[in-house]
Amino acid sequence: MSTNVTDELRYVYAVCRPLPGPLDADLTGVADAPLRQLAHKGLVAVVSPVPARDFGHEPLRAHLEDLDWLAGTARAHQQVISALTTVTCPLPLRLATVFRDDSGVRAMLESENERLHRILDRIDGHIEWGVKVWLAPGADKAAAGAPRPSGPPASGRDYLRQRRAQRAAGEEAAARADEFARRLHAELARSAAASRLHPPQSPALAEAGAGRNVLNGAYLVPRARAEAFLELIGRTEGSQPGLRVEVTGPWAAYSFTDDPDDSPDDAPDDRPADPADRSAPADPAHAAGQRSAERA
Repeated sequence: MSTNVTDELRYVYAVCRPLPGPLDADLTGVADAPLRQLAHKGLVAVVSPVPARDFGHEPLRAHLEDLDWLAGTARAHQQVISALTTVTCPLPLRLATVFRDDSGVRAMLESENERLHRILDRIDGHIEWGVKVWLAPGADKAAAGAPRPSGPPASGRDYLRQRRAQRAAGEEAAARADEFARRLHAELARSAAASRLHPPQSPALAEAGAGRNVLNGAYLVPRARAEAFLELIGRTEGSQPGLRVEVTGPWAAYSFTDDPDDSPDDAPDDRPADPADRSAPADPAHAAGQRSAERA
């Protein structure tokens, strides 16, 4: 059964500068829909048609409770963003940013034109890297050199002494991990054009046995300096027992899509932590490319 054009909405993935050529004909978006460029006043919105039966206001609200649907949509969304990142520096929009028609998309590009240009100026020629530091489970004893009990406590007093020693070892290891994370972040921030500290990743979203997340940073790095930035991180590997440094990327500039006139760099950020986490159901996407829009 054919779909009437009035039953189609416009899904917007990203806003960018005019692209050097057409989009890859094999690249598709959400629901395997073909992509196209919609240009207006020096900006290009990358869009695809989506059915109103899935992306209208009420159906979309219901779909966002469906974790399988959400994960599949997030993967398709990110596939488009990743492809764009290889040829330009896109400003990724929030998952399921939908407008009624082309005129609604153009109205957004018109009303947000100056702000979108400022953000694109900021991220032009840059990519985002995510860096996390994990304190491994049990690292408190190894890092602090806490003695291991040779057997069960001989008395209640001996038990309390062992517990105090274990607690002190844990506190010392945590303090060392936090200091390492602060120093690493400061060094990486100096090598980046901008940086953001995200909240520690929730244990529920981490791999089993990952430990405690003590650094969750995002860094906007010039493409030309990416290799040097990664080498800087590599020199820290193994320098602190019990700590693991994890690098993700390169990503589109998810953490830097706010207006540079409104938000200082290196401010704590309450958005979800890392583009690598965006497929988690609680984290459909973490970059909002607009503040207001004509919604379907």
